[in-house]
Amino acid sequence: MRTRVKVCGFTRVEDAVFAAEAGADAIGLVFYPPSPRNVEIKTAVRIVNALPAFVTVVALFVNELEGNIRNVLQHVSVDCLQFHGSERSEDCRIYGKRYIKAIKMTLGTDIAQAALEFGDADGLLLDACDPVRHGGTGNCFDWDLVPKQCELPLILAGGLNSLNVKSAVTAIRPYAVDVSSGVETGKGIKDRDKITAFISAVQQGDRIIT
Repeated sequence: MRTRVKVCGFTRVEDAVFAAEAGADAIGLVFYPPSPRNVEIKTAVRIVNALPAFVTVVALFVNELEGNIRNVLQHVSVDCLQFHGSERSEDCRIYGKRYIKAIKMTLGTDIAQAALEFGDADGLLLDACDPVRHGGTGNCFDWDLVPKQCELPLILAGGLNSLNVKSAVTAIRPYAVDVSSGVETGKGIKDRDKITAFISAVQQGDRIIT
């Protein structure tokens, strides 16, 4: 099974379209005002409307109010929600949408317990732990913390780029990988060469596995 690729944090239509055409399976849009990659609803609509068919749109939230999330869903055609804060499982499932729960990885993180708590999630996104920032830090975590088996699909994030993602794919064999800062020239500004190199490196890792 090939490794899926999600590229997150788009703020420009042309960047998202290029990533999709280059082979990204999912496009991530950040609806978190403190983030430099936060996207306004009008821009998000333009991005989604420009995407080719069969590309999954993921909307990222961090401890957001229910009303604000529903407002986004009312205007933006979203396939999947990604929760990056301290949301409980009941907070994630009330929208009737597929969802992913981000887990900050530390020495004491219990992935098995997280998989039990968020058992109806489409997957767990494993990210570097930062006391302030919620994703997009550019920092890796210790991949030895990733369990060999899990009841839910695992999505690897945190400091991935074209130089290390092939090793990540071959060592961990995640369901998917998630990249943001690793394919940027500036926060929210994607680099086409980096996107192409990242997806190529993932494919190289898949070929080694098979």
